[in-house]
Amino acid sequence: MRRPPLRVTAALSLAALFIGSTATSGFAAEGVTTPTPIEGTPGHYIVVLKGDPLATYDGGVSGLKATKPQKGKQLDANSANSQKYRAHLKNEQRKLAKQAGVTPDAEYQITLNGFSADLSGAQVDKLRASKDVLGVYPDSIRHPQAQTSTDFLGLGDDATGAGGVWEQTGGVDTAGEGIVVGVVDTGIAPEHPSFDGAKLKKQNHKKSQGQPYTDGSYVYFDKADGGTFQSPIVTGQGWDKHDYSTKLVGGQYFSTGAAAAGFDFQYDYLSPRDGDGHGSHTASTAAGNFGVEASVESVDFGTVSGVAPAAKVSAYKACYVGPDPAVTDDDICALSDLVAAIDAAVADGVDVINYSIGGGAATSVLEPDDIAFFNAAAAGVFVSVSAGNNGPDPVTADHASPWYTTVAASTIPTWEGTVRFPGFEEAGASVSVPFGEEVTGPSIYAGDAAAGDGAALCLPGSLDAAKVTGHIVVCDRGENARAEKSDVVKDAGGIGMVLVNVPGGADSLDNDFHAVPTVHLAAAHRAAVLAYVQGGTDLPVTLIGENVTGETTPVPQIAGFSSRGPMNANGSDVIKPDVAAPGVAILAATNNAPDAEPTFGILSGTSMAAPHVAGLAALYLGEHPNAAPAEIKSAMMTTAYDTVNADGSKNTDPFSQGAGQVDPTRYFEPGLLYLAGPAEWAAYIEGTGLAEFDGIEPIDGSDLNGASIGIGSLASAQTVTRTVTATAPGSYTAEVDLPGVDVTVEPSTLSFSKAGESKTFTVTFDNATAPVEEWATGLLTWKGENGDVRSPLAVFPVTADAPAEVSGAGVDGSETIEITPGVDGELPLNLHGLTPLTLLVDEANPVEGHSGDQDSGDENKDVTWIVDVPEGTTLSRFDLDSSDDEGSDLDLTVYRVVSPTDLRYYERWQSATASADERVTITAPTAGTYLVVANMYSTPNPMTWDMTYANVVTGADQGSLTATPNPLQTTRGEAVSYDLSWSGLQAGSKYLGVVQYGDSEVRTIVTVDAAQ
Repeated sequence: MRRPPLRVTAALSLAALFIGSTATSGFAAEGVTTPTPIEGTPGHYIVVLKGDPLATYDGGVSGLKATKPQKGKQLDANSANSQKYRAHLKNEQRKLAKQAGVTPDAEYQITLNGFSADLSGAQVDKLRASKDVLGVYPDSIRHPQAQTSTDFLGLGDDATGAGGVWEQTGGVDTAGEGIVVGVVDTGIAPEHPSFDGAKLKKQNHKKSQGQPYTDGSYVYFDKADGGTFQSPIVTGQGWDKHDYSTKLVGGQYFSTGAAAAGFDFQYDYLSPRDGDGHGSHTASTAAGNFGVEASVESVDFGTVSGVAPAAKVSAYKACYVGPDPAVTDDDICALSDLVAAIDAAVADGVDVINYSIGGGAATSVLEPDDIAFFNAAAAGVFVSVSAGNNGPDPVTADHASPWYTTVAASTIPTWEGTVRFPGFEEAGASVSVPFGEEVTGPSIYAGDAAAGDGAALCLPGSLDAAKVTGHIVVCDRGENARAEKSDVVKDAGGIGMVLVNVPGGADSLDNDFHAVPTVHLAAAHRAAVLAYVQGGTDLPVTLIGENVTGETTPVPQIAGFSSRGPMNANGSDVIKPDVAAPGVAILAATNNAPDAEPTFGILSGTSMAAPHVAGLAALYLGEHPNAAPAEIKSAMMTTAYDTVNADGSKNTDPFSQGAGQVDPTRYFEPGLLYLAGPAEWAAYIEGTGLAEFDGIEPIDGSDLNGASIGIGSLASAQTVTRTVTATAPGSYTAEVDLPGVDVTVEPSTLSFSKAGESKTFTVTFDNATAPVEEWATGLLTWKGENGDVRSPLAVFPVTADAPAEVSGAGVDGSETIEITPGVDGELPLNLHGLTPLTLLVDEANPVEGHSGDQDSGDENKDVTWIVDVPEGTTLSRFDLDSSDDEGSDLDLTVYRVVSPTDLRYYERWQSATASADERVTITAPTAGTYLVVANMYSTPNPMTWDMTYANVVTGADQGSLTATPNPLQTTRGEAVSYDLSWSGLQAGSKYLGVVQYGDSEVRTIVTVDAAQ
């Protein structure tokens, strides 16, 4: 499960509520109103003394010079004069506090002369009566209202529901009505106001005119599409039958896989109850109630709403939290439990599934959960999945299959603060510097205050309190949780933190509740900040609780953490992610114990983006109850718009934003739809070679009828085909923008006389000037009277279109290989190998000439080996060959593991077809230890089998493999051939080699059987 660090419970550190003034000039100047105190009420207060604070002191105290900066100058809070005056103020404050019997918990000298403390009613009155006190003010925390994600998306005002898409659908009471959103996650908090509903009426399978009902064993709900949702009532820890309602119509939990893995459940609930917060957050984002009052750490943030507030929610818990909520490695989401949850959700009859769960960059489009979602989509269930939080590097996105919608995370207007020092004033994310207030202090770079390893990152125990105390500390992002860094700063005596992103890492700006006032800045500002603070000179820095720069932060930007494409899972012809949605600083429900108050949290991640799309799918289904998943996905993609970069320019990268930011104001009437279904998805799977389907012909991934077009290898002209279906009569004209690539659309104009009419067109791509081995990206836009219909384009011009594999036989021999070059001029052929295949022997059951034998009916036996893959390996191959090709089914899995004795794995490859022969090929594998597992899945007949492998190492064994001519003289797009020859091989052995075309990633694998 990919998720951001959880909200940290910590008291906000407050600065002054206003800038103090001298007693002689008077505070209540024209246009300024002094807050009205609450007389004699116990509580937390800020006590303001009459004397000038450091920033405005212009003399008057015997022996202390003025510290107020001259015009055009900055305050020097660390000068000798300043230090003396601050000491004077501290002394005066402490004398006053002692007289009143008060213990200050914070003291202010820079922009306010005073302190904060818990006061009794009598102490409040005594201090107010003091001749030295300007005022005693009740503590308060105020923040500007950041725009909610639903408001930003144009759904409507969170206070009234008016002015947007909700209103167009009939209002918030009907937005998503009749739809059930299933959430596979960490469970749900049933008493949360986001999921508040009426008590279920008990009936016996009777129609209830749109309202959920129960028979005591199941919850029933008659859906908008005419079907019935039916989910069993379960009980468990902190959960009983009364937790179901007319809003929360389902709750189940799945833990068998986690238990089998030895997970300790004592830190979570064995029930649908959320022990983590992640599941409640995603569920309330997708379909939480409208206009729920939200507060975090006693800070009022106004109201929040789910995207589809009238939709029902059903929770499927398959993820559990460990002893430390901030450490994701402690958590578990067993794949078997996840698949069980998906299965149950579809069985219950949900209309939409949200799946904010992942496992890193996708290596296949056909993992077990992918298969489950294939069938869910085939059953008409729309599935929204998170792209992952491993950005900004490319090829990091999860969830590569085309039958669901993969969602990237984008920013929305959010709570901001400002970091200011001479010559520098930049805004960043902040909810821990109170609105309108300032915190000023001497600064230090954490790396200059080291007391242990990892000081620059503010790791626990790394800071020297002697250097940090009283300072605003600059901490680098990375390694530990963001909120933990401020805990470390506070523990070392720091009064504030500037959290700076590091170039090359995640560059999102995240609103965490920090232990000290904190502003989170982008990586672009790190150099300037460090240039000022480094060296331990204690230069002053001011943190301000709002954006005072006068510059509006551009939105929506793709979050730095949001995982990127392209996808390397079974080819790169399908562009991912599909769309982007709000996923940074999202305020929504979190978890609580059964008898505790409901909570809210501000979380960031693609986990937060996916439920926005799930909610939009529910809204769409509320208007079009019978819409297929592909229709909803297409409508969102073709009406999306470009996100922006940090400088406000357009971001047109489909591998970060997909088709762009979702636009609910347009997607109900997209104009044209790209529709695909199970038959076409199956044809795509066949084209990848992963599985076979009866009566289905394979297609290239580029020809899958999706709303984007990707070609992962373009050496010469390639034509793809698409079919679009109109949602209304109208005409459209094609417009293409793909720099460096010649694109022809035929026909270039499409006319439709009625809704539901379909037309087919082709798009031909031919590289002209685009660099090879780089992605060329752009847009195909159908310009129409009903609006524009956009499709992202991504093609990868390659050095050559060459056979993926060739084979030969004999100790000496040759083969002629024809390629189509994508470049002009000389093309070197770089040869690797030949390398002999090594036989792996089943030591427990050896057979002459074979790895092992298998008796009839001896199924599900695993045979394992450890293999070392050395540095410089360009290709590794593992072959499992059986003598029984008719009735047996063997599977092969290869894992890259920690060590021969620690079999936890980093990566996994599997070949699990319905045959007895399996093969795993790994291009450019990471050096290390690999575990090879052969599973005798089904062996109805006696059989023998071989398990062999080879590591082709760059530069090794080249003497027996030659290419003529080398280099090739090429003309782009014109076929050319060369002879590949080998000699002197050992009779009876098999060999593996690679031909690499120039320095490109294009390779031809060569196998030679010297036994023939």
